[in-house]
Amino acid sequence: MTHIDTTIFQELSQPARQSHKGQNGRMLIIAGSEKFHGALLLAVETAARLVDMVYVHSTKDNLKLIKKLRSEVSTFIAVSARDLWETIGLVDVVLMGPGLPENGKTIGLVHDILSKHPEKKTVVDATAIWHVRPECLHENCIVTPHSREFENMFGVTATAAHVHSMAQKYKGIVALKGYVDYVSDGVTLYENHTGNPGMTKGGTGDVFAGTIAALATKNDTLTATLAGAHLVGLAGDGLYEKKGTFFNAEDLIQSMGDVWGMYMTK
Repeated sequence: MTHIDTTIFQELSQPARQSHKGQNGRMLIIAGSEKFHGALLLAVETAARLVDMVYVHSTKDNLKLIKKLRSEVSTFIAVSARDLWETIGLVDVVLMGPGLPENGKTIGLVHDILSKHPEKKTVVDATAIWHVRPECLHENCIVTPHSREFENMFGVTATAAHVHSMAQKYKGIVALKGYVDYVSDGVTLYENHTGNPGMTKGGTGDVFAGTIAALATKNDTLTATLAGAHLVGLAGDGLYEKKGTFFNAEDLIQSMGDVWGMYMTK
């Protein structure tokens, strides 16, 4: 088993000095519902700090909230159902699942995207994990479950060995979140030891998925997953040293900037 450490950050792509808007990552977030709107906002706030363009598609009953957010958070572009498929073709990565409603329309959309766009890097998280058929996954997928989601999705216990075997079987990247994070591409099994009990709070999973998806816009799926898991955990550990468990997902996003500046600024 291979331990993830800060050397993984050296593998990440960095924006060229002469680059312009749109060249440093475009991603689509399919997330949120009237009940779970916070998941969408956290994913957007995370991604907007790492990529140039963030597109958002949400449920019909969430359109009011999207309009409200657009007046407060000017870091994303709302995408209607009419423009969804064109946008998928435009972006580098699709993140789907955080806070989506559990209904037939969501399940159908998740499977449609996976089946129609196997060439697209796609992060499958939260609600999408609970309902996706694993045989629909492809080699460009990153799946980010916690233990219960893992067991529900794959039908096996959430162990390091099963992370590796499920990645082998379904060809994508599997990242099991926990006290120790286990990540596999089906070839190598990795373990990440950053993170702490303060990160069990709601919303940290949305930050985790948003970070990995954003990094995947300009990096391969394995590097993005390894670096994202380690980055989020390091940020949480920095907060834990200062505040104990007295921090939330929004604090985590802010703290990630300190870690990023330490390791990624040349």
